[in-house]
Amino acid sequence: MARLTGRTALVTGGSRGIGRAVVRRLAAEGARVGVHYASNEAAAKETVATVEAAGGSAFAIRAELGVPGDADALWQAFDAHADGLDILVNNAGIAGPGLIHEVTEEDYDRVFAVNAKAPFFIIQKGLDRLRDGGRIVNISSGVTKVAFPGMTSYAASKGALEVLTLTLAQTLGSRGITVNAVSPGTIETDIHPWMADPAAKAHAASFSVFDRVGQPDDVADVVAFLASPDARWVTGQNIDASGGSGLGL
Repeated sequence: MARLTGRTALVTGGSRGIGRAVVRRLAAEGARVGVHYASNEAAAKETVATVEAAGGSAFAIRAELGVPGDADALWQAFDAHADGLDILVNNAGIAGPGLIHEVTEEDYDRVFAVNAKAPFFIIQKGLDRLRDGGRIVNISSGVTKVAFPGMTSYAASKGALEVLTLTLAQTLGSRGITVNAVSPGTIETDIHPWMADPAAKAHAASFSVFDRVGQPDDVADVVAFLASPDARWVTGQNIDASGGSGLGL
């Protein structure tokens, strides 16, 4: 069932990993999807080609996030391909490893610039493009639910994104726009090369009640639901997509 036919979506960080799976899933539902990327043009073009080969519609746009004017640059690139938006998925993010005494001020600023500030202003400057009845989905992380000292600044930046989600759900409800977050656990993507070590992968799998690590499609299916008409009565929520990670803690 093509629940998103006639709708336009934008997925930041849509060329790889979770973002790519979200792009493919939304396109399979009938949406025309903007694939944002920061530097890997080849990956973005490959994602677009994959969508088109499956009979869907997509286009690639480039904008570096975490720098002054990033939101304006992103929307300028988007406007060259579409005249309005129905679904915005804020997926782009960077890791911020380190215990609190290991994080430099520069590292902290960079993580917050990409993970918290960029989504804030992308939404702010995109509201005049987002149609009434639209959807905003922010990709957070399971590290906001349990203490994860090795990712202190990253967890804090995702916590900020979750509070923004809650606030905007109240703000935008009068326009019929839903705003929700999705919090993945450990997902097997190319940004986790350590999973090539069977022992490390098995350890990560042990956190889930299903004794496996997540796949990008596990998250993309949740995002597709929140982007669909079926989720019209769901807003201000943070959906755990971690395979039950940490339930036994």
